[in-house]
Amino acid sequence: MNNSEKPSLTDAEKAARRAKNAANRARREAKAAEAAQAAGKARGTGKNPPAQAGEPRKSHKNAENFVDAAARSAKISRKRPNPDNKNKTQTAPFNILIVAQAGRLECEALLFTESLRANAPDWAGRLIVAEPLEDGAWSGHRTRLSEASRTALAARGAEILPFTAHHFGAAYPHGNKIEALSLLPPGENFVFFDSDTLITGPLDQVAFDFSRPAASMRREGTWPAPPLYGPGYGDIWKSLYDRFGLDYAATLDLTQPDEHWERYLYFNAGWFFGSDPAQFAQRFLDWATAIRSEPGDALASQELYPWLDQVVLPLVIHSLGGGRPGPELAGLDGEITCHWRNLPLLYAREDDDAVETLERAASAPDIQAALQGWEPAARLIYQGNGRDKLRPAIDRAHLPLRERALRQSIKRAGWWLV
Repeated sequence: MNNSEKPSLTDAEKAARRAKNAANRARREAKAAEAAQAAGKARGTGKNPPAQAGEPRKSHKNAENFVDAAARSAKISRKRPNPDNKNKTQTAPFNILIVAQAGRLECEALLFTESLRANAPDWAGRLIVAEPLEDGAWSGHRTRLSEASRTALAARGAEILPFTAHHFGAAYPHGNKIEALSLLPPGENFVFFDSDTLITGPLDQVAFDFSRPAASMRREGTWPAPPLYGPGYGDIWKSLYDRFGLDYAATLDLTQPDEHWERYLYFNAGWFFGSDPAQFAQRFLDWATAIRSEPGDALASQELYPWLDQVVLPLVIHSLGGGRPGPELAGLDGEITCHWRNLPLLYAREDDDAVETLERAASAPDIQAALQGWEPAARLIYQGNGRDKLRPAIDRAHLPLRERALRQSIKRAGWWLV
């Protein structure tokens, strides 16, 4: 064996390492709990009320069972990459950007950050949490993070950086991701994630090629919606590439039939990455505002909101030498990350690993304190209804092809809480 290679661990050694990691996490959580309790006393409270009066939390959700939850997660069926494997991939260093503001997004950001620290402990970049200020395009809206959320994020090494939205704001919240890119240090590799994402495996082992940007393919054919008499998919997309001097033909997936939506480069903007956020951000902003202001004849019948970011993203990625993600990125939207969208959808369609990751992150005492006023978390996580009632009500072996149909099933079951 080469001296530079690490020996493979036995099952017993792996179990011991997992137990040690769980114990270390438990100690961190105990410290966080002390900090949260101290903050509560300073506000004159001293303890965290239950998620809903008269309904005790189930014991397996409590912070005291954090180590038990970690032990359960080790038994899940999904196999994660082995961090001690001799073929371990070491990707180039990169920073992460997410967006958070008052309300649902700050709750999601807490879960993202805890899952990142728990499941990608070897990732060593900067985690930047972009917070839109209550001025500019967000003037008149409450966006400031709560003190409890700030404390919990900072305890996990997140850097909360403010920015002023000048172009989108409350009129188009998805535009936050476009304007917040300016917070990232120029010339440094970056990955953007929507805040409603969980890190379920070693993110540092994903083989990113930052010189070739890509984005999430976990999407449906949501845009465009060609009118009956045209223009069709091809004419609509070609008009955009022609407008910005790009090679439209090079983006086509020729294994797909003409006028089928998957033939054309189209992403979900839940994650994307590149090598220079300054260049990426400027192009993203310039082209998004240009299309919004002057859609052009081919887009005259098209609805741009809420799809504008996903309309422009393929153009930006292609212009920077990128395209569809290759198999080396399969862990994203796979074994490494889960873009869950909202809690009812997570419980309805995601696998056991994602549910375990969610509930383990939510069991951290300071995160539980910060999430206690968010009704979806109170009812689905802390009262156990997501696992015990919603999840069994959905046949995950036969999920509908379209998310809209799944949403209707969840609503009929009475658990559409967002």
